[in-house]
Amino acid sequence: MTELLSPQPAPIGELLDLSGRTALVTGGAMGIGLGIVHRLHEAGANIVIADIAEAAADKAAQELSDTTRVRTVAADVSKAEDAETMVRTAVDAFGALDIMVNNAGIYRGSAFLETSLDLAQRTLDVNLLGVMLCSQAAARQMIVQGRGGRIVNVNSVEGVNPSVLGLAHYGASKHAVAGLIKTMALELAPHGISVNNVCPGGVRTPGLAPLLDEDAIVELEKRIPKGRIAVPDDIARVVLFLSSDLASYMTGTQVVVDGGQTLRGCAV
Repeated sequence: MTELLSPQPAPIGELLDLSGRTALVTGGAMGIGLGIVHRLHEAGANIVIADIAEAAADKAAQELSDTTRVRTVAADVSKAEDAETMVRTAVDAFGALDIMVNNAGIYRGSAFLETSLDLAQRTLDVNLLGVMLCSQAAARQMIVQGRGGRIVNVNSVEGVNPSVLGLAHYGASKHAVAGLIKTMALELAPHGISVNNVCPGGVRTPGLAPLLDEDAIVELEKRIPKGRIAVPDDIARVVLFLSSDLASYMTGTQVVVDGGQTLRGCAV
């Protein structure tokens, strides 16, 4: 068995160390995105916080312990020119881009029969095309650098099984991303770039409040084997893993982080 192992396996600390690498996190100003920013920064990465809310991004940057390793950029991920601007910001500030975290997303509830074309289109533009555009811009830069990279998408259990009613348009966007990464992974693997999804279940964020009140959250938690919905750091830890050398042999996969929620099936 020993011949199958590296002669000198790297220590765990080294595999998790992101020092010298640069990560771009979309929607990084709050919620799950902010949790990811904190974990990647703690692991040593330079961070670019991209968010449509510029003031919120600037405020988030001030929370970090070493602001010399942080930049912010105002951007709409559904616009190709903004995707290019985000990547250029990372390269201009830190010389490279190594980790692309597609976290930005729209999460607005609407019963299927009442969902407007505008809401459906905006959801697809941000949740699906945003992932494609930002990943294209990031991958092109990573290929030029010639040292590989990581693309990690914050997808959703709605891209696995529906868990909350009134999210058909959202679920469609997340199922589409689940399909998108498979071909992305195949095409980018020869360049040393891995592509993976993290699929959270319910997470306590500002974006959850308009969709689920506290009573609904209590009911949802009854269906979760772990007994609670997630907090942003539950997701951030898995993003850190997929961004690190611990996950160097993983690509084209979805990691479900839901406390067992999808095991219980039917939507509330």
